[in-house]
Amino acid sequence: MPDTNTQTVLHTLERGLTLLEAVATADGTATAKVLSRRLDIKIGTCYHLLRTLLATGHVVRLPGGRYDVGPRAASLSRHLQQRSGPSPELAAILTRLHNKTQETSYLSGWYHGTLTLQHYLSGLHAVSVGNLDVGYTGHMHARASCKAVLAFLPHEQVAAMFEGVELAPVTSHTITDYDRFVAELARVRKQGYALDLEEFCEGVSCVAAPFFDASGSPFGAFTVSVPADRFRDRRLWLTTEVREAASIATGLLRTGRLTVPQAARA
Repeated sequence: MPDTNTQTVLHTLERGLTLLEAVATADGTATAKVLSRRLDIKIGTCYHLLRTLLATGHVVRLPGGRYDVGPRAASLSRHLQQRSGPSPELAAILTRLHNKTQETSYLSGWYHGTLTLQHYLSGLHAVSVGNLDVGYTGHMHARASCKAVLAFLPHEQVAAMFEGVELAPVTSHTITDYDRFVAELARVRKQGYALDLEEFCEGVSCVAAPFFDASGSPFGAFTVSVPADRFRDRRLWLTTEVREAASIATGLLRTGRLTVPQAARA
């Protein structure tokens, strides 16, 4: 017979974590009533969860009955950033790419067998790209950064990663056939960069270039994201800039001027 108390505790924990996430995304504007309505939680339960999170330091109460992330939650974020975030050298290359293109620029790293978005800088005329944020790992078949790295992995490894996995359409332009996807990776490998032509977000195109460690294995990718109409006009130049950023990163890794802990390669 299932342990009812264990099930209750797990359900409460799930609601508490969901509430904490909602507080974080509200940027200090959410009240208990707003959170209760948004999450469909009874107001009494919402207050109880907030009191618990207050007591543990995961949230803080602001004037006007508003709540924001507390020091304990911020500490978790810092630990995650230290483990999976980019090195200062790679962050500096990203900043250079952003300053030169004035477009939204991304840095992703190959981490624990997947490509993780580590850092990004918004352009002067930023475009909204769904729920893409630091830590994002989804829809690898639809993102330029992922294709840029997957193209240089062993064929057997890519096949294992996608075995039994549906290539779900994110937009009407997403590649959903595996054989076509493999052909796309071959094209990326030949030209040295990857494109996302409205495959992840309608109206937005991206170009990404991989960078490599001393052994020649892909280590991550730089990407710029641009409205599709502007991308068509600037595609060649943006591709050059992204590939230059990747080349600089590869040079640092191959000459030993940038070393990364082995844990980040697991």
